[in-house]
Amino acid sequence: VGSATADSNTIVPTSSVDADAQAFITAAGITNSTQKSAINQLVLDLKGYSIWTKFDALYPMVGGVATAHAVNLKTPGTFNLTFNGGWTHSSTGAKPNGTNGYANTGYTPSVSSTLNSHHLSFYSRTNSNGVEVEIGSQQPGPYYDFLEIRTSGVSYYSINSSSYDSVSDANSQGFYIGNRTLSNDVDLFKSGTKIKNGTATSSLRSNQQLYLCAFNNNGTTQYYSTKECSFSSIGSGLTDTEAANFYTAVQAFQTTLSRQI
Repeated sequence: VGSATADSNTIVPTSSVDADAQAFITAAGITNSTQKSAINQLVLDLKGYSIWTKFDALYPMVGGVATAHAVNLKTPGTFNLTFNGGWTHSSTGAKPNGTNGYANTGYTPSVSSTLNSHHLSFYSRTNSNGVEVEIGSQQPGPYYDFLEIRTSGVSYYSINSSSYDSVSDANSQGFYIGNRTLSNDVDLFKSGTKIKNGTATSSLRSNQQLYLCAFNNNGTTQYYSTKECSFSSIGSGLTDTEAANFYTAVQAFQTTLSRQI
């Protein structure tokens, strides 16, 4: 009988981790709290921009080791990378040796992509000027799907086409997106800016699996890259706004990890 006062225990709110982010964190064995937070925010940003569904493969190159770098953030276990040859894996990304290092994505454009809605992306932390393909494949015809960043001062790209487009490029560092949204609309973006509106029309999707940091020429590996990759993706075509938002999300991710260009 009567009254009294009492102090309740302090309640500390806990932030929830997105289920898709957590699936990647678990599959890649990520234990670093900064990396976990960066992955979670990246997923939240991509979903917030309503572009998460645009991706078939996302390679954030986080974790510092090959087993972590190999995991596809979008769907761990599907289109995971298989590394071949010489690579250096670190906190800033995955760097091939330019001689025999490449990774097979397991992704075949003719099976998994849409002819007039498709993109490839590559975040390069290296400035080089050699004959190097960063992601791509080709079947006889030829029918191409590739990004070739800065060969003799020129970047080349082709998305589901028998021809390609090119643009002068003074530095190969940054986030590149080769992107098709229509049969006659194929663009190249660099770090959030459209640097080329191409003319190569769509024709056929390559029946060869895409290689990362090399070119799969109908089963022959060519044009090994020396560029350190700190992000790459494969998926559907992006509108100009979606491409800009994608860059914003990826750049925020890289900035959190202190490896932005």
